[in-house]
Amino acid sequence: MSQRRIRVLLAKVGLDGHDRGAKVVARGLRDAGMEVIYTGLHRTPRQIVESALQEDVQVIGISLLSGAHMRLFQEVLNGLKAAGMDDILLLGGGIIPDDDCRALQELGVAQVFQPGTSIHDIVAYIREHV
Repeated sequence: MSQRRIRVLLAKVGLDGHDRGAKVVARGLRDAGMEVIYTGLHRTPRQIVESALQEDVQVIGISLLSGAHMRLFQEVLNGLKAAGMDDILLLGGGIIPDDDCRALQELGVAQVFQPGTSIHDIVAYIREHV
């Protein structure tokens, strides 16, 4: 019997218009055998939660460069909790200050991957925590 592949939703939330990093991560996760759904640019927290529900994902990865990470992650976490999906592994990435990375983890974001993190490390983290 084959094991279910890990399903990951990658998203760009808010007004951030740069998605090269998200696309690199998406390709790396696919190359590692995961199913990846990329939502594209300018999504709202509500759209992310709805997509996660529709796609039946185990992981959500949000990439942010806009500086609005504290508010946007909190809105996604609130939406996941309201939908009864707070068991989804929520990951972050992008340009996020170290102090804010710690604060996001205290809110419930599992891990924040900053620029320079290897795809191997991201894949290993996901496999270990799903």
